Amino acid sequence: MRIVHLMASPFFGGPEKQMLGLARHLPKEVESVFLSFAERGLAQPFMDEIKRHGFEGKLLAYNTPRFFACVNEVADELQRLKANLLCVSGYKPDVIGWRAARRASVPVVSVSHGWTGATWKVRFYEMLDRWVLRRMDAVVAVSHAQAEKVRRAGVADSRIHVIQNAVGEDAFREPNADVRSELAGWFPQSPRWIIGAAGRLSPEKGFADLIDAAAMVIRERAGAGFVLFGDGPLRAELEQRIATHGIKERFILAGFRSDVQRFVPNFDLGVMSSFTEGLPVILLEIGAAAVPTVATAVGGIPEVIDDGRTGFLVPAGDAQALAARIIAMLDDDSRRRAMGEAARERVRRDFSFAAMSQKYFELFRKVASGEHG
Repeated sequence: MRIVHLMASPFFGGPEKQMLGLARHLPKEVESVFLSFAERGLAQPFMDEIKRHGFEGKLLAYNTPRFFACVNEVADELQRLKANLLCVSGYKPDVIGWRAARRASVPVVSVSHGWTGATWKVRFYEMLDRWVLRRMDAVVAVSHAQAEKVRRAGVADSRIHVIQNAVGEDAFREPNADVRSELAGWFPQSPRWIIGAAGRLSPEKGFADLIDAAAMVIRERAGAGFVLFGDGPLRAELEQRIATHGIKERFILAGFRSDVQRFVPNFDLGVMSSFTEGLPVILLEIGAAAVPTVATAVGGIPEVIDDGRTGFLVPAGDAQALAARIIAMLDDDSRRRAMGEAARERVRRDFSFAAMSQKYFELFRKVASGEHG
């Protein structure tokens, strides 16, 4: 069985990690091929990673707004590759891939990672995405919370399948003194505690609230230091907010790093301030590294964090509640470590690629063979 993945990958992020991890863990009888829109050359690192793992990959020549050229190119690739099934991830691959798959007479499965509503343009495309999801042969939601959103978008229950995101064994790393020193060296004065976060610097991630919470924490616990990995349109605005609070020496914007996973085990605490999420891979990676997280109770986050046992949940948009939980965690070393170990066991038990890939394989097999209703 040959599965073709269609993606739009401006960086090697959560959805890319999931689909590559899936390809690596599917049975040997499944051949995975990746197509990606070039995204002004930004998709090249993802394509390099694909090829490094031994998979065939190709950057497409056409991109939006040349919709019909995109559809024709993808349809031609499906026919050239003799694809048994197309798997699409994201609103652009969904819309173009669905039309191309129908033209090439290939069944299509969409993976719904989540919607952000970040800008008017994104909201328009996400509206199209909701429309086209109703016409897919099957839709995978990466969390039960996302499945409910997909259901409200009008997708029939019989076509919705919840398959949660996963992490591989390489995520279960131990702290490293040299890496911890590297992290601490980013601060003018080494912090006692390092609180880590990661994500695109865009409105839905709630990083303005995180900065406000950090300012409260730093006033109460001067030894706290915050590191935020990621880049995006709000960088200048967030830099200004950090400066306004006077915490530039305690809140580091580390930029986009392809090696974030190397730093994660050296956090004392993870934090997420999002207003919306599917099921964030970084949350699984933090848990796998035996680090607890304080996070907002949105999307699939409560499906990962057992409140009070593997971390804490707070309301979205409540910087004061976020700060209070962070301070409580910093003040209790033994509880923080115990919660980190519980988080690791939870991720190991419930979010493995082995379990995830088996569910995808069964779905792909049924859809490709026409058994899926």
